[in-house]
Amino acid sequence: MRHYDEERIGELLRALPPAPAGYVAAAQELPRARAEIDGLVGRAKTDVAFRAALLADLEAALLAEGVEPRPALVDLLRRRVTE
Repeated sequence: MRHYDEERIGELLRALPPAPAGYVAAAQELPRARAEIDGLVGRAKTDVAFRAALLADLEAALLAEGVEPRPALVDLLRRRVTE
C-alpha cells in the first residue's frame, strides 16, 4: 500500500472528473430527508392514528406530508416504523 502526503492526495483528487450533478443534488438532500424521516418515525411512535394511516398506505401518507414516496424511502420508513 502506498502512502501519499496531503499534496499528492490533493493532486489526485483534482485529476478526478467532477461528480455527476445528480449525485451532488442527492447528497445535498440527505440531511433534510433524514430529518423528515426521523420526524415521521417519531410522530408515528407517539400518534397511534398517524401510525395506522402511515402503515395502511405509506405512499399516500408521505404525499400528504409533502414527501416524495421514493421506493428506498418507503422501505426505510416501513422498517423504522415497524421496529
